[in-house]
Amino acid sequence: MFKRDVQPVKDLILRLMREQGLETPLLQKRLVEAWPEVTGEVVARYTLNSYIYNQTLYVRLSNPALRADLSMRRQELVQQLNEAVDAQVITDIRFG
Repeated sequence: MFKRDVQPVKDLILRLMREQGLETPLLQKRLVEAWPEVTGEVVARYTLNSYIYNQTLYVRLSNPALRADLSMRRQELVQQLNEAVDAQVITDIRFG
């Protein structure tokens, strides 16, 4: 008898994505898409643009009061967003 090296398909796909350099961009896209779910519908309505650069999420908001409120909750939001994608994708959020 011979021993087979059986691995779950999920592990194989993740390893292939990591080797091809596709894991980080995918996680970043998922995190940006998780913004409305984590912050809620009202915040999403005032969000004009968001992107990730150097592990920092940049979010442009149209409401200055909301911007100030979210700035005070910055670390909480970083934690919630990273938990939403099950990975450490961002370390900070900047509001503009």
